Amino acid sequence: MERKYIIGIIILLVIIVGAYMVFAGGNKQERITIAGSTSVQPVAEKLAQAYMQKHPNVKITVQGGGSAVGLKSVQDGTADIGTYSSKLKDNESAGITSYEIAKDGIVVVVNNANSVSDLTTNQTMGIFGGNITDWSAVGGSSGTINVITREEGSGTRDAFISLVMGGKNGTAILKTAVVQSSTEAVKQSVKGDPNAIGYISLADLNGDVKAVKINGVTPSEQTISDGTYKIQRPFLFLTKGQAKGATLDFINWVLSPEGQAIVKEAGAVPEK
Repeated sequence: MERKYIIGIIILLVIIVGAYMVFAGGNKQERITIAGSTSVQPVAEKLAQAYMQKHPNVKITVQGGGSAVGLKSVQDGTADIGTYSSKLKDNESAGITSYEIAKDGIVVVVNNANSVSDLTTNQTMGIFGGNITDWSAVGGSSGTINVITREEGSGTRDAFISLVMGGKNGTAILKTAVVQSSTEAVKQSVKGDPNAIGYISLADLNGDVKAVKINGVTPSEQTISDGTYKIQRPFLFLTKGQAKGATLDFINWVLSPEGQAIVKEAGAVPEK
């Protein structure tokens, strides 16, 4: 009798341990780490939130730091996905797979009190290069123009230099420009200074600042999609080699119609 009792306990323990192993294995949480561009960050956060609601076994963390951080993070393996907000240079792309998740316009912004609402590309280059220093030279009220720019390594800065300033061999951004380390910091600097001008992502544009037309074209989803607004760049997800497992599943969802609808809701221009 005692032997049967012991055997029964052993069998019960085996069943309990087996059930626990199945339960624990079936509820293993996948983790995806995303880091990089502060322009892509709000879009990535909305995508992550929507995906986790549908996939509770996946935990996605999203951090900023700038495009340079996004590239380095995937290169050294500290992030599964790096976010990047300009075209990858040839010397940056070795071993890296890029997925274009959206398009974005770089919007030249001024204070809401500024009467200037339209600039040409040449005027914009002149302002950020320091050749035009007073608002009266471009149709505004007299006042010294205060230029706000992004830090070295920012994808937004790189794209702005390429698209507006003529590239690395073109006109340099004014050395005395105030340098900010995020899209939000640029926006707040312009919001607080009636004579300031900066550039931010279309996805981050709100009533805090005023978007300036460039060559008569308003930055919008439509003008970026049809190509009439020229100051535009890609939003990229970067992975080391080809994406795999949970990371690939997430990227495929981002590129699906469902994911692209979230991209649009976040203020970026969807790929599809």
